[in-house]
Amino acid sequence: MTLPPLLLVGCGRMGGAMLAGWREQGLSASVAVDPAASAAAFAGADLTVVLNAAAIPDGFAPAAVVFAVKPQNAGETLPLYRRFAGQAVFLSIMAGRTIGGMRGLLGDAAAIVRAMPNTPAAVRQGVTVACPGQRVDPAQRALCERLLSAIGAVAWVDDEALLDPVTAVSGSGPAYVFLLAELMEQAAIEQGIPPELARLLARQTVAGSGALLAASAEDAAALRVAVTSPGGTTERALVVLMAPDAWPAAMSRAIAAATKRSRELAG
Repeated sequence: MTLPPLLLVGCGRMGGAMLAGWREQGLSASVAVDPAASAAAFAGADLTVVLNAAAIPDGFAPAAVVFAVKPQNAGETLPLYRRFAGQAVFLSIMAGRTIGGMRGLLGDAAAIVRAMPNTPAAVRQGVTVACPGQRVDPAQRALCERLLSAIGAVAWVDDEALLDPVTAVSGSGPAYVFLLAELMEQAAIEQGIPPELARLLARQTVAGSGALLAASAEDAAALRVAVTSPGGTTERALVVLMAPDAWPAAMSRAIAAATKRSRELAG
């Protein structure tokens, strides 16, 4: 079933990934707003790309307005779309920006869904957690479910406060995994492995382990134990990584710091 007309505000990395997923499902004639010259590459029979909100074609009536812009730009961007309140559902993927804060910019009639996807959306392997505002009706929630499931798994929460730690865990999480691959590659080179082989080993180990985790019914701890032979090389490495002041403490501090920053962005 073809998706209804949409208004996408922002064609950056995440906005572009979402658009690609929607096109795979079939997209009715829609509009994207982005002042960057590169955004014109997204134009097609199903999408008109304009530079600003004033250039949106007269009479265009989207079923959803999707905000894929930086949260720092919300104050100047969102009021430009108040005219769609009461007609379309607003779907925001801006980190930290609360439903209440967005309603203050969009008007009391605005039906708002706040969501946090992550960058594996680019290969349709993302995970998004979404929270509906009070004015969101069942049909609008179902539409947002379709839009978000086009880029991966979707979960819903009623407690909006959970979206700050969600942002810290899954929204920012791909960067932690990429850092792991980066550090493994560097450490391999330090041990004398040629750079090209070091990169292959690090990237494929991370990617393959993620695929195994996704395919397994066992939890991560059980899979870790399964590869850790007593007295072996893995156990020796984990003694270092799992020391109280190493990975366990560092990850806890990292998630706490990212959660705090998500809350700060609401201001």
